[in-house]
Amino acid sequence: MLTQKLHLTICYFALLVSLGLHAQNGELRGTITDENFPVAYANVFLRGTDFGTASDENGNFLIPDIPEGNYTLLVKVLGYQPYSSSIKIQSEKTKNLNILLQESSEQLEETVVTGTLKAVSRSESPVPVEVYSPTFLKKNPTASIFEALQNVNGVRPQINCNVCNTGDIHINGLEGPYTLVLIDGMPIVSGLGTVYGLSGIPNSLIEQIEVVKGPASSLYGSEAVGGLINIITKNSLDAPDFSADAFTTSWGEFNLDVGAKIPTGKKTDVLLGVNYFKYDELIDNNNDNFTDLTLQDRISVFQKWNFKRDKSRIFSLAGRYFYEDRWGGELQWTPEFRGGDEIYGESIYTSRWEILGKYQLPLAEKILLSFSYNDHKQNSVYGDTPYIADQRIGFAQLTWDKKVKSHDLLFGAAARYNYYDDNTAATVEKDEVVIPSIFVQDEMQLAPKHSLLLGMRYDYDKRHGNIFTPRMAYRWKLNENDILRFNTGTGFRVVNLFTEEHAALTGAREVVVTEELNPEQSINFNLNYLKKIYSDNGTFIGLDASVFYTSFSNAILPDYDSDPNKIIYDNLDGKSVSQGLSVNLDVVFPSSFKIVAGATLQDVSQTEDDIKQRQILTERFTGTWGLSYDIRPIHLSIDYTGNLYGPMRLPLLGEQDPRPEYSPTWSIQNIQFTYKGIENFELYGGVKNLLDWTPNRGNPFLIARANDPFDRDVTFDNNGDVVATANNPNALTFDPSYVYGPNQGIRAFFGLRYRLD
Repeated sequence: MLTQKLHLTICYFALLVSLGLHAQNGELRGTITDENFPVAYANVFLRGTDFGTASDENGNFLIPDIPEGNYTLLVKVLGYQPYSSSIKIQSEKTKNLNILLQESSEQLEETVVTGTLKAVSRSESPVPVEVYSPTFLKKNPTASIFEALQNVNGVRPQINCNVCNTGDIHINGLEGPYTLVLIDGMPIVSGLGTVYGLSGIPNSLIEQIEVVKGPASSLYGSEAVGGLINIITKNSLDAPDFSADAFTTSWGEFNLDVGAKIPTGKKTDVLLGVNYFKYDELIDNNNDNFTDLTLQDRISVFQKWNFKRDKSRIFSLAGRYFYEDRWGGELQWTPEFRGGDEIYGESIYTSRWEILGKYQLPLAEKILLSFSYNDHKQNSVYGDTPYIADQRIGFAQLTWDKKVKSHDLLFGAAARYNYYDDNTAATVEKDEVVIPSIFVQDEMQLAPKHSLLLGMRYDYDKRHGNIFTPRMAYRWKLNENDILRFNTGTGFRVVNLFTEEHAALTGAREVVVTEELNPEQSINFNLNYLKKIYSDNGTFIGLDASVFYTSFSNAILPDYDSDPNKIIYDNLDGKSVSQGLSVNLDVVFPSSFKIVAGATLQDVSQTEDDIKQRQILTERFTGTWGLSYDIRPIHLSIDYTGNLYGPMRLPLLGEQDPRPEYSPTWSIQNIQFTYKGIENFELYGGVKNLLDWTPNRGNPFLIARANDPFDRDVTFDNNGDVVATANNPNALTFDPSYVYGPNQGIRAFFGLRYRLD
C-alpha cells in the first residue's frame, strides 16, 4: 500500500511539474501583409530554434508553446524583402504582431551557399550567385528543370540530337560537360547523369536554384569549369503539408508533381516528392517520317529525412530513384525493332538511384560531413548500335567552418570515387579511380567595405597526377546599394567521351580519337557590378552586370569539319576562349508589375595554327525576359516569358550540304494566366511558343538522309568519301546532329495546383 501511495505521489508531482513547465510557455500570433493584401505562405521562424511555421492564405500565423525568453523573429517569402525583429516571449501570454513586408526583386537578397559553401545573403557573397525560385519556375511551367532554364540569362538548354532529344546545359556559350550540376551541394550529376540529371527532380521540393558562372573547381573539383547549377531542396519548415501540380498540353504531354511532409515523430520529418511525365503521341509536322518529339515515360521518387538535433545541428538524409523509357525515330518503329537494322529508332532505358546526406558533428566546432552515392545504368540502342553503360559515383566531404577575428576560414577534405564501364571501343577496360582532395578558403575582412577571399584546392588523380586550382575573390561594398566584385581562378576537367557526346553514337559518322586525351585546364576572370535603386514612388530597380573571360588549354572539342564522315577528338593545339558581357535587370513597380530581363553578348572561339574559328552550336548573343502583372482584385496573374538567340554555326556534311551553315535569330515566347481566387488552389493555362517557331523553317530538311537511316543507298569511294549519285546528289550520309532548337511548335497548356499547409 505504501509503495502504491508513493507511486501515485510521484506521478502527481510529475504532472504538476509538467503543467508548471508548460504554463511557463507563451505563443506568438500575427498577420503578415504588404500594405494592400495579406501575404500567404511566408516562412516565419525564430532564429537558432526549431520554432517556425508558415502563414495561411489570409496571412495569419501561430507559433505555440514557446519557452519564455528573447528571440529574433525572421520572416522570409519570395518577392519580398526579408523581415527581422527582436521579440520577447512571456510565460502564459500571447504576443501579437502585425508585420508589414516590402516588395523586392526576384533574386537580390536570398541566402546563397554555392559560391563559398557558406550561407550568406546574395549581396554579401564575394562570388556572384544568381538565384531562381519556385516562383520563377511557375512563370513558365515545364516538365523538367532542363527546360525551365531556357529563361535564365546566359544559360541555354542545348538539344544535341533530333531523334532522342537528349541535351545538356550551356553556360556562357560553353558546352554542357563544362557545367557541374549539384543537388544540395553534392556533385552527383555528372558523366551519364549530365544528360539525364536535370529531369525528374520534383519541383514541389525545390527551395531554389543557384547558378554560378565561371570556374568553381577550387571548391567542387573537376567539371566545375564553366559554371555550376546547385538545386537546393526544401527543409521541413519551408515545405507544405501537401502539394500537387498537374498540367497537360495540346500535344498530349502530361506532367504530375506531388509533394508531402510526413511527420514521423517530434524530431523527424520526411519530405516525399514524386514526379511523373508521360508523352506518347506520334507527331511529324516537318514530314520527315521521324518523330518531332521523343516519346517518354518517366517517374522519379525523391525522399528527404530531416532530423531535429540539439543546438539546431544539421542532419538530413535524402534519396531519389529515377527511371525513364524514351524513344524517337521512324514513325513505324515499335519495340520489337529495337537494336535491329530494319526500322531506325533510338531507344534509351535509364535506371538511376541516388543517396545524399549531411551530418554536423556533435562538437563545439562547426564541422560538417557531406556524402553522396549514385548508381546509373543505361541500356540504349541508336539504330543497330548498342550503348550499354554502368556508372557509380561516390563522394564524401568534411568541412570545418571557423571564424578567427577578421578571418572566416573553411577547411575541407574530400574523396570522390568514379566507376565507369561501357561496351564501346573507347572503353577497353573498366575505369575505376579514387580522387582525394583537400582545400582551404579564407575570407578576410580587410576594412568595413572591403573583403578578400583566397582559396586553394589540391586533387590527386592517378591518371593525371597532382592538380592545383587556386581562386581569389575581392568584394568592395561601395555603399548599401552598390557592390563591385572581382573573381579569378583556375579549373580542370577530365573528359568522359561517350557519356558527354551523343553524336558519337547516333548517325553514321565514325568516331576517331587521335591521341590520349589530357585533362583540360582553364583560367577565368570575372568582374561583377551590383546596383540597387529605390525610387521615391516605391519602384525598385536591380542591375547585375558582369564581364567574363575564360581561356582553356588542352580543350577537347568534337571536330565535325575536317571530315564529314567522322567526329574527330583530340586536345586543341592552341587556345579556346569564352569572353563577353552579361546584364540582368530586375524592376518591381508599386502597381505589382515586375520585369526580369537579361542579355548576354559573347565570343566563344578556338584558335589553332593561327586560325580562329567560332565554336560550333554557340550563339553570339542571347536575351531572356519575364513580364509579370498581378490583377489582385480578381486574383489573376499574367506572365509573359521569352528568350532570343543569335545565329550559331551548325555541323554540315560537306560543301554540297544544302542546309544553311548558320541558324537564324530565333525566339521562343510564352504567355500564362494564373487564377488564385479559390482557397488552396491555383488554376493556370496559356500558350507556349506563341510564334510557332521550329528549326525546320527555311531548311530543306533537318535530318540528313532521313529516308535512308542505315545508309544502304550511299556510295563510298576507296577513300571512304561519299560519292554523289542520282538518289544522293548532295553526297550525304544519315546524320541527326544538325539541331539547335526544339522541334515543338505552338501548343496550349492547362494546369492545376493545390497546396495544403
